Amino acid sequence: MSKHIVATVDEIPPGGRKIVDVAGRSIGVFNLDGEYYALRNRCPHQGGELCRGPVSGFVTSSGPGDYQVERPGEFLRCPWHGWEFDIRSGQSWFDPGKTRVRAYEVFVSPGTEVFSQQPDTREIGSYVAETYAVSLDRDYVVVEVQS
Repeated sequence: MSKHIVATVDEIPPGGRKIVDVAGRSIGVFNLDGEYYALRNRCPHQGGELCRGPVSGFVTSSGPGDYQVERPGEFLRCPWHGWEFDIRSGQSWFDPGKTRVRAYEVFVSPGTEVFSQQPDTREIGSYVAETYAVSLDRDYVVVEVQS
């Protein structure tokens, strides 16, 4: 598994999304009230850019004239043919037992942790550049994919 920094938390506000390229894959990262989820940006039906589709809830009804919208902002609809998927799990709404879109692990990590894990691969030479202090006080959204 490899980890990829895809955004700072303020780049994807609640209800927002960002489509990124990670290890050769197009992935949509969604913020559902401060929780982040990532889905493959490819509809399993005919390959449409799933993560560019509208986000909604689903409507339930106990009878004529009575309806409620449940889980608003948690379902993604393919812009090509309207297939719907749960952003939290990748399961399809119409066939949850068989059809799904690939979901990826996502977590938020402080900059001090993210950048302290990066190995220093620089070679020491005879030249010295002027350096500046860098602040790592932001939190970052990290997606984990299989290599």
